[in-house]
Amino acid sequence: MKLGFLTACLPDVPLPELAAWAADHGYRALEVAAWPATGNRPFTASHLAAESLDRTGAEHVAELFHRHGLTLSSLAYYDNPLHPDPEERLRVHAHLRRCIDVAALVGAPTVGTFVGRHPGRTVAENLADAAQIFPELTGYAAERGVKIVIENCVMEGWHPDGYPGNLAYSPELWEWMFSLGLYLNYDPSHLVWMGIDPVAALRPYVGKVAHAQAKDVQLDTAARNRYGWPGRAARTDPWDTGWWRYRVPGLGEVDWRRIVDTLDEGGYDGVLSVEHEDPVWSGDRHRTETGLEIARRTLAPLLAG
Repeated sequence: MKLGFLTACLPDVPLPELAAWAADHGYRALEVAAWPATGNRPFTASHLAAESLDRTGAEHVAELFHRHGLTLSSLAYYDNPLHPDPEERLRVHAHLRRCIDVAALVGAPTVGTFVGRHPGRTVAENLADAAQIFPELTGYAAERGVKIVIENCVMEGWHPDGYPGNLAYSPELWEWMFSLGLYLNYDPSHLVWMGIDPVAALRPYVGKVAHAQAKDVQLDTAARNRYGWPGRAARTDPWDTGWWRYRVPGLGEVDWRRIVDTLDEGGYDGVLSVEHEDPVWSGDRHRTETGLEIARRTLAPLLAG
């Protein structure tokens, strides 16, 4: 297993600088952000311009990673394939296909996205809609030797009432999405705050994990006693539930020793990619890089590969 990180935490740092920093600081892989230009939308970046990258550009990317001894573990385009606006939905699908094309060019084995959700429809209606959409996309990826991986992030901020905005948040839904040809980008942090044991949830499905992310979560159970599990009712920030927050690995509730051991025992030998969304170790480049250093010191001793 190799340790990497998702580049979206440093959106303004060019990919060549990120690759050099990663190699110099003990990382062996990068999950490269490949959103189209999205302005200041949070948690996104455009380190690889999938919409315009040609074969020559892909060769330059491959050479950059080879020079620094890094693996390009995945292209990251976490958007909403079930977007309620039909035109935006088509744009999401088109960019996802382009990311798949580019992944094949640069030799990345996976492209990461979400199942998503139309917030005005029921869960059952959304699942039926997704069952019509994803087999074509997973078939397109398979023809190019690429797997689509779905992160189990709840994406509660996408729903006006803070309900799940990405219908991939539980093992019940994982089994459904596997039937569509999708794979799991496993992230334990989301399971912890939902009350799901991340090790018990992972163990039966390690064979369907094609990529894994490392993010931690810190719980405030006293605040949960006030707001309830769905979080505060009145929010100025749709992502602020009021009783939990993401942290870098080692500063939250996740038992990384057991997570890594379960992945190893199940035969996973891919990349464990730090997804840095820690509000404490953010705000400028130095603090973000310090957060990545904390994550590396926590995880690197646990990885046998």
